[in-house]
Amino acid sequence: MTRNGGSETRAAILEEARRVLLDQGYTSLSMRSLAAAIGCTPTTIYLYFKNKDSLIHTLIDEGMNMLHGRLIQALEESSEGCSVERMRALAGAYFDFGLENQEYYEVMFMLHPQHMDRYPAAKYRSARRNLELFAEQLPEGPSQPVVGIQIWSALHGTISLLIAQRIDNKFSRDELRDLAIEQAVATVAARPIEN
Repeated sequence: MTRNGGSETRAAILEEARRVLLDQGYTSLSMRSLAAAIGCTPTTIYLYFKNKDSLIHTLIDEGMNMLHGRLIQALEESSEGCSVERMRALAGAYFDFGLENQEYYEVMFMLHPQHMDRYPAAKYRSARRNLELFAEQLPEGPSQPVVGIQIWSALHGTISLLIAQRIDNKFSRDELRDLAIEQAVATVAARPIEN
């Protein structure tokens, strides 16, 4: 496989790593097999990534940044609305991102490596800003962050079950999407909010 530049090689490494992680799991991902799959040497991969965990952390970070862009765009498009409308836009954008980007979503939230290095604190703080967007739609108070996490958890649960195909087929994806979003909105609507 011939690559014209470093950015193309890096992209190929990340794409193949994502595929292996989802198809075969964390333990099957090795720098040697990854290099063979994209047509380079293992040493080439180490030019871009310190180790396997650094590579996975990069995939998580890439997905979190993509998600953040989608959430910010949704908030900007609903900036004239009240908190209820902003939460509806935010929850819809989150839900759609998860189902439209299942490979990223699984690596970001559903990968269970047994012995992976801890996600770096700086990257964790950057990823947490996505959760904070939910809390920011709620009135300030001691329970604000916890309620924001609860809203995210409910959305995440529905998305995860849909991705894993663990929901009875008699329930349509669109129906579940709408119900999950309306639950998020109901949480905002039930709290005293200044518009």
